[in-house]
Amino acid sequence: MSTLFNFEKLIMWQKSIEFADRVIDLTENLSTPHKHFRLIEQAESASVSVSQNIAEGNGRGSTKEYIYFLRVARGSLYETVTLTVLFAKRKWIDELSFNDVRNRAEEIARMINATLRSLGEKLEARSS
Repeated sequence: MSTLFNFEKLIMWQKSIEFADRVIDLTENLSTPHKHFRLIEQAESASVSVSQNIAEGNGRGSTKEYIYFLRVARGSLYETVTLTVLFAKRKWIDELSFNDVRNRAEEIARMINATLRSLGEKLEARSS
């Protein structure tokens, strides 16, 4: 097996890949009376954006840039949750699926927030 990129070693990246995979599975099986392609595509795009931004930020080599991309990742995570709230409200997904996605998102958000705190402390220590 080839050597892993640094971002692939991050649990929050691994979890965000699983999160995106779950959301894509969910959107492929949405039960809607009409095909809401834009909303479905947006949910898939936002869910995939989480892992992409974690990876990109990790590869930038700058703490400030990493912080920026983690914030974008968190925003994409929240966007995905918002869309799944709408899907559940419209009964396009069942409560079990909604809760699964939400629980995964909460776990990833905690990891992103902890990393942001750690990186912020790192920046403060450098400037002191």
